[in-house]
Amino acid sequence: MNDDQLLRYARHILLDELGIEGQEKLLAARVLVVGAGGLGSPAAMYLASAGIGHIVLADDDTVEISNLQRQIMHATDRLGQLKAESGRRSMLALNPEIEVQTQTRRMDSDALMTQIAEVDLVVDCTDNFATRHAINRACVALKKPLVSGAAIRFEGQISVFDPRDIDAPCYHCLFPEADDVEALSCATTGVFAPLVGIIGSMQAAEAIKVIAQIGTSLKGRLLILDAFDMQWHSVRVKRDPGCAVCAGR
Repeated sequence: MNDDQLLRYARHILLDELGIEGQEKLLAARVLVVGAGGLGSPAAMYLASAGIGHIVLADDDTVEISNLQRQIMHATDRLGQLKAESGRRSMLALNPEIEVQTQTRRMDSDALMTQIAEVDLVVDCTDNFATRHAINRACVALKKPLVSGAAIRFEGQISVFDPRDIDAPCYHCLFPEADDVEALSCATTGVFAPLVGIIGSMQAAEAIKVIAQIGTSLKGRLLILDAFDMQWHSVRVKRDPGCAVCAGR
């Protein structure tokens, strides 16, 4: 690291558990953040500030005024702009030393496989089950760790799925894919603005820990937040031996 980096990341380097070695792992890492909305905003900004060397921000949507209640990576003067490009602008304003690449088309299964093959870790900040399952399938196939978060109304949840561990569950083990599952939408159901900040920030924290190989991750646990009563619940998640996605890995 150069002198500017030593100053920028000094508070990380002072942590014995992280130090220079851990910070260098962050600087060398490549991370894909899928979704530049409520969860993606804090997740991507904290990954940028922490010095993740290469971040791919994927989102095909544009900034709308109703987004600004919670999607803090964007601004009023960017209405109509692509969220990925607006996010890139905010991330580089915070940390111009990192590299931020954008993907502004919808990520189908082939595109996810191509993109995930090139990164070390994926942060899923999407808001629909179909995309979450597609991301999970690609991560399992390519053995890439996945940090998954969700938030609706006053409830948020977060977990880590790491297919590098033969005993670890995947997203499908916890939420089996089904055609009759009705996904709730913020547009029709609403969401408490600070909730996405809490969950998105935790996604960044879990990603940093996995990359730097420090602490205990949420692998094998689902952490649920009831922000209305401000109560946390931790649920153990076991691998499904008959899982259609990860059973044969």
